[in-house]
Amino acid sequence: MELAKKFKFSLFLAAISFYLWLSPSSAASFLVTKVYDGDTVRVEFNGAVLYIMLLGIDAPELAGGPGHPSQPFAQKAKEALEDMILNKEVEIHGYGKAPSPDDKILGVVFCNGRNINLEMVRMGLAEVYQEALPEGFDITLFLKAQTQAKAKKEGMWSQGADYISPRQWRHAHKQ
Repeated sequence: MELAKKFKFSLFLAAISFYLWLSPSSAASFLVTKVYDGDTVRVEFNGAVLYIMLLGIDAPELAGGPGHPSQPFAQKAKEALEDMILNKEVEIHGYGKAPSPDDKILGVVFCNGRNINLEMVRMGLAEVYQEALPEGFDITLFLKAQTQAKAKKEGMWSQGADYISPRQWRHAHKQ
């Protein structure tokens, strides 16, 4: 009997993942139960757990373990994301599986009608990530928000010439 329950739960989890993977135009409501950093969260729905990578953004990197320092503004990015969505119901517009070895879903997170991915860029706590964008995802608003955040020297853009992109940081610190 226990095996049957596990199988049903696995089918349920697969159905939710498949739903998010296939339908960027539709949304599902989830509870955010953990914020890992400025662009990755864990959500739950009826006992199913999914990991969401916020599409279109790349936030500063937190320490990757001993000897790996955090990037400037990494903790602020995590805290801002927690303030906006932790322990709250959110809608997720799914855009498929993230190009990573784990089972993260690419998604745009909305809380009370606000595009949280876009808010992170507006606050200068994430830069626009333009690689391998899924079909149907329009990055235009993100690019405009980034230009405005840079001009206002919001968040990480206040570093001026000392700014290093999260991608460069990961490469330099082997994260």
